[in-house]
Amino acid sequence: MVKRSVPWLVLLASAVLEAVWATALGLSDGFTRPLPTVVFGVTATLSMLGLGMAVRTIPLGTAYAIWVGIGAALTVGWAMATGVEPFSVVKLLFITGIVGCAAGLKALPAEKDAPLAPGGD
Repeated sequence: MVKRSVPWLVLLASAVLEAVWATALGLSDGFTRPLPTVVFGVTATLSMLGLGMAVRTIPLGTAYAIWVGIGAALTVGWAMATGVEPFSVVKLLFITGIVGCAAGLKALPAEKDAPLAPGGD
């Protein structure tokens, strides 16, 4: 059970790193500020490596949707929490929807022997 959870934990960590690199990208001022630029480079690299590791086990479409969804939700949430972006209940509702959809993808049972094409052998 723990072994099957590792790719999902790596994917979650990669999604958190996506939010970090997206925030650092905004703070880098077009890569003119050294510290945010370095943070962007390191976290973007680690985030992509983690996503690449996760897709060895998790289907690409599912992993990518979860990675982007969680990363985007965290990025917007952080921006609202720090005052960079104005808070809105409607925005919070939509972010909750993104996270709910990502959780729904994780909750779906794996389809092991699904056909690749209709009527295919």
